Amino acid sequence: MTEQSRSIKKVIVFQINNEEYTVPVDQVGSIERMMPITRVPGTSAFVKGVLNLRGVVTPVIDLRERFGLPFKEADERTRIITVTVGELNVGLIVDAANDVLDLDETDVEPPPEIVGTVEAEYIQGVAKQEHRLLILLNLEKILSEEEAKSLQKAGN
Repeated sequence: MTEQSRSIKKVIVFQINNEEYTVPVDQVGSIERMMPITRVPGTSAFVKGVLNLRGVVTPVIDLRERFGLPFKEADERTRIITVTVGELNVGLIVDAANDVLDLDETDVEPPPEIVGTVEAEYIQGVAKQEHRLLILLNLEKILSEEEAKSLQKAGN
């Protein structure tokens, strides 16, 4: 395969429950340390609330809870990754943000029905890189249309 036909994508690698996930760099706004989050009544349990990030009110969801994983207390490695999903800016609470990688899209395979502890609907694909297995998140599927609308209201 020639260099020109290869498609390389930059991704942010983060960790949840000892598994490594990725999101495209071009959808990431920032990576923040854990900070106070204001709870918003009437939202789903995985919606932790909103935070004021440099003057922008941003809804925050806990990916552990979204994926049905056990609760883990935030620690010094916990991060909030702000991403753009459609028209919505949202913060994702993750166990740790590890690094930035160049991912060759030819290394990406379709997801099996269940990958580790996460349902395939949330996953765009799986990539093998040396001794690592990276799970590519499908950010558009993390929130249903109804949930996204509810978060938009919470952020306003």
